[in-house]
Amino acid sequence: MGCDVKLRCPNVGDMAAAHEAGTTGSDADTTLSELSDVGAMTADADLTASEVDPAGGVSRERTFTWADPGAILAAGVGRSGTEVLAGFRDGAIPPPPITQALDFEGTAFGEGTAECRLTPQEFHYNPLGTVHGGVLATLLDTACGCAVHTLLPAGVFYTSLDLSLKFLRPVTVQTGPVTAHGNVVHLGRRTALAEARITDAAGKVYATATSSCLILRPA
Repeated sequence: MGCDVKLRCPNVGDMAAAHEAGTTGSDADTTLSELSDVGAMTADADLTASEVDPAGGVSRERTFTWADPGAILAAGVGRSGTEVLAGFRDGAIPPPPITQALDFEGTAFGEGTAECRLTPQEFHYNPLGTVHGGVLATLLDTACGCAVHTLLPAGVFYTSLDLSLKFLRPVTVQTGPVTAHGNVVHLGRRTALAEARITDAAGKVYATATSSCLILRPA
């Protein structure tokens, strides 16, 4: 299976003209700083004639594939959490579809720890020109959940109960690769508590999270 995703940026010249003319409406209610953000998004693009649409906007296209989620689930049966994550790492088990959709770059793990990496790209952006908080939340949630999973034997599963986030700094393409570092704070029979933080290559912290997980043991 595959998915084609096309992202279109508005025509910056038309937006600026509408703003100067005082035109109202969704395409004109844009501040000059927002126009600068849009301009920055298009300035670094390596464009060909085929990528410029008739309206003067910029088309971007991304294609990704994913494996059957049912097959991924079946491949994990009878494996411990560490064995499942090792299967993802070694290619024995296809990666979860969400990692393909958001372009995560694999998961490193140890006993009670997990790290997930992401290189920010334009398709991660919100309308304000930064990586959407939901993308960062997914990265943190994955690090927390995988950290818990490393401590679970075969036949025992988990699911997230909650996720509490703090966004400290905006993440952009210029930030470079970021990593969510997760670790288990407490593992009980019924619940687990994990925490994670997102840092860049220099160790600067961009977001933090705590997550409670429900442990699903056989009856």
